[in-house]
Amino acid sequence: MQQGLSERETDILGFERSWWTHGGGKESAIRETFDLSAGDYYRMLGDLIDHPAAMDADPLLVRRLRRQRLTRQRERSARRSQD
Repeated sequence: MQQGLSERETDILGFERSWWTHGGGKESAIRETFDLSAGDYYRMLGDLIDHPAAMDADPLLVRRLRRQRLTRQRERSARRSQD
């Protein structure tokens, strides 16, 4: 049976939908909201967007975040192949 999202995971998705409304930079909003470093937050987010329940909860957001991740991976790969 598939597990749903925890409250923290739901909060992370909500934050990603509207982090710019917090004012200031995203990293300080992450620290203030979740008491996490940006690196820890992005690791959690990366795991979260692979979770089937995240796709069920907010498919548009999850697809957008997956596309952004894929674009960054392709850009890193292209830079490595040029070096």
